[in-house]
Amino acid sequence: MHMTRRQALGLGAGAAALIVAGPVLTPAIAAGPTADEALKAFTGGAEAKAAKVTLSTPEIAENGNTVPVSFSVESPMTSDNHVTEVMLLADGNPRPGVATFRFSDMSGEASASTRIRLAKTQNIVAVAKMSDGSFYMDKKLVKVTIGGCGG
Repeated sequence: MHMTRRQALGLGAGAAALIVAGPVLTPAIAAGPTADEALKAFTGGAEAKAAKVTLSTPEIAENGNTVPVSFSVESPMTSDNHVTEVMLLADGNPRPGVATFRFSDMSGEASASTRIRLAKTQNIVAVAKMSDGSFYMDKKLVKVTIGGCGG
């Protein structure tokens, strides 16, 4: 295949435009639903009451790459009354839906712990869906420091 000088210049200009515009376009492509949108999708628009869920996080995380998070939900875990799902959200992350845990009446208790990655200081939200369709939540602010220097 033989390329003319005009074709080579056009290809070079296109590549240069892509290099310049690439960083501008990437966040728009990478951005997922907001925390509010993810919460509404999980609850189906129902209101989540601030009760029954106990969320445990550090107040200050010196390393945002591994932040310990645990939760427990008050529930008898019987076939008529149990937790079916718990969703963890980090409202400042590009993808706020961090994890979803599923439970059944055979689970015994609705609790879990994990480590999550936080991009910056933000709220962590745990939302529990009960077998009767009700929702409960707890929210904690985690301050992420840069290099463990506080603030």
